Amino acid sequence: MSDQTRVTIVGAGIGGLATAYYLRRRLGGRVQITLVESTDRLGGKIATRSFAGHPLDTGPDALMVRASVAAALIADLGLADRVVVPNVGGARIRSRNRLRSLPEGTMFGVPGGLVPLIRSRLLSPLGLLRAAFDLVLPRSRSAAADPSIGELVRTRMGSQVFNRLVEPLLGGVHAGRADTLSAQSTAPDIAALAHTHRSLYLGMRRRPARSPDGGPVLVTLTTGLGGLVDALADQLTDATVRRGSAATAVTPAAGPRASGYRIDLEDGDVIDADMVVLATPAFASARLVASAAPQLGALLGEIEYANVATIGLAYPRSAFPAPLVGTGFLVPPEEHRLIVGCTWSSLKWPHLADDDVVLVRCMVGRRGDNRWLSMRDTTLVRRVRDELDEAMGLRGKPLEQFVQRWRQGTPQYLVGHQARLDALAEELTALPGLFLTGSAYRGVGLSSCIADAERTAESIRSLAASTGVGLGLRVPAHFAPDHPGER
Repeated sequence: MSDQTRVTIVGAGIGGLATAYYLRRRLGGRVQITLVESTDRLGGKIATRSFAGHPLDTGPDALMVRASVAAALIADLGLADRVVVPNVGGARIRSRNRLRSLPEGTMFGVPGGLVPLIRSRLLSPLGLLRAAFDLVLPRSRSAAADPSIGELVRTRMGSQVFNRLVEPLLGGVHAGRADTLSAQSTAPDIAALAHTHRSLYLGMRRRPARSPDGGPVLVTLTTGLGGLVDALADQLTDATVRRGSAATAVTPAAGPRASGYRIDLEDGDVIDADMVVLATPAFASARLVASAAPQLGALLGEIEYANVATIGLAYPRSAFPAPLVGTGFLVPPEEHRLIVGCTWSSLKWPHLADDDVVLVRCMVGRRGDNRWLSMRDTTLVRRVRDELDEAMGLRGKPLEQFVQRWRQGTPQYLVGHQARLDALAEELTALPGLFLTGSAYRGVGLSSCIADAERTAESIRSLAASTGVGLGLRVPAHFAPDHPGER
């Protein structure tokens, strides 16, 4: 075993599992992998349950395959024959007591043109007039090095576009508020348009097509995304997987000639490793490194999280007074509802279609809105049902229901996020062999986490092959945008 590189990965969500997979692909028998997971299950927020006779995801329900690394992972794991593409139809916006169509060509809430915006009837005549000013206003000059999305969009297109389009779209992805989210880190495409074009409309018109090959952007699996977790776990046959083992501290090995790290576990066990990957949420990683690297821990602790929850409801089809059109709807904060977004899963995914039952997933929780946190599950479900009844005119009770809460579930890329990552990278130079990966850094979606895991594995391979300095957290200038289904 002396010629093996000992790597311990703390956290067995998608980031930790994918890092282990890519490490094995790159280093083969030259790496000894230990995976430490505090709970009794793998997958983190990816969880699939049997619901009304169907496999329904209680966390993320889609994987963005526009990112080639995600598509390649599905193929490499032999899951290509399980891939399901969503039905067309798109999401609606609940605004002023009606479900209204999302304007065609919208990207992160920025409409692709005035005509689709007019057709959607989302804006008042004055709101449309203000939005049209974007075509004639001079180029915006932001004084901020890292402006918020609100600063970029509201000044160009007005408050109604911001409140009724940008806010619900960003809420669906990040559970955040667009006035506090960094444009550079959460919507780099919008930041680039604002930087390179005088008008956002004109920039949207000139942008390249998202999928030039005509392929799907989002997919899931017939088994639900839990099948992805199972496939990755099946690749860990020669790794040591410790479930129900919470790590309490990660410290550099002691002694003048010592190298590597010591991982202390809650049950009193100790693991020695040459390298450590923290694939845990930033606040958990902060606690693990606090004693050995207080400044690093403080920086990790600055990354905020929003509390979110998924409420699943299975209704008889007779509960719907009219045929559903589209795949669901999003709700702007100005509507003052608990529901942030609602997916009609039976209409979105062909493998969940049912002649008798409609599966509905509702998301609650965004930054600054924790009204639901203190509610019991029964109360929360009742409030969500009331809002669905109001929005869709539902009749009767659901056949089944569940509540899945994710406290501190979604990281917030607030203004200054890139600067925080740069500071983290600087701190990590003093800790060669310690790596950070996961949704807190380079993108909250599953595909971003997979891509980050692959980069982490490559950094470990490079470090293991060298005699020099650890690579730590290497931060790209921009982040790949995510999609609501991946959240």
